[in-house]
Amino acid sequence: MTSTLAYIVSANVLTTVVSICLAAWLSFRWLASLVDRLVCVSAGLLLTVAFTHLLPEAFRDADNPAMLGWLLLAGILGLFLLEKAALIHHTHHHEGDSHHHAHGHDAHEARRGGWPVLIGDTFHNFGDGVLIAAAFVVDAKLGVAATAAVLAHEVPHEVGDFMILLNAGFSRRKAFVFNLAAGSSAVLGGVIGYFVLESMQRLLPYALALAAASFIYIALSDLLPEMMRRTSLRRSLPEVGLVLLGVLIAALATTVARAH
Repeated sequence: MTSTLAYIVSANVLTTVVSICLAAWLSFRWLASLVDRLVCVSAGLLLTVAFTHLLPEAFRDADNPAMLGWLLLAGILGLFLLEKAALIHHTHHHEGDSHHHAHGHDAHEARRGGWPVLIGDTFHNFGDGVLIAAAFVVDAKLGVAATAAVLAHEVPHEVGDFMILLNAGFSRRKAFVFNLAAGSSAVLGGVIGYFVLESMQRLLPYALALAAASFIYIALSDLLPEMMRRTSLRRSLPEVGLVLLGVLIAALATTVARAH
């Protein structure tokens, strides 16, 4: 096993195990405010990695930059269409959060989920594995930044999934096991992504553009709108600070990787 492949496998195992274990711990109602803070931080991380790492690397090595622009647009619109068709989801809502729904609203919505959520998450995590592989194939520091961004997003994302499964009738143990099984597809995606991208280097800029499209879509369609619903200055200023903290974490992640 090459060192790059070892890094890819390790990064995907780390993001899967840590995000799901933290999600199981954070899924108690009294920790909802902490989940909201993680959403803010992950928004900053995702946008920073997409705009300052993934896209510059993609355009630097691309033979046809205009095609990359079209692919970026197609990726964002494709994710929008998939979400509208309920084939993927990025919800972070859970019973007891700060959204002003009638009691039981999220549980009622969650009962529709269960197995479709697990199927969607399997494909979602497979894609995360491929984008982490694409980042590590380019450079170790880019791989570290992508891993940090995926991990930060996956924790609140998995909290939402965990609550959906509980409300759909899964026991805690069953929800944990099935979430972990769905998350393990990230490792498969990482391994497949490594071998495909290593043997077909010309595909790498396009894989990076699609990864950037995924990060941008998640941040702009899901994470930042969550914050826009809360308009008071007292709530908004800390959230802006947490977004900037995510930017700082992404910058530090690449700096530390570069130093090593």
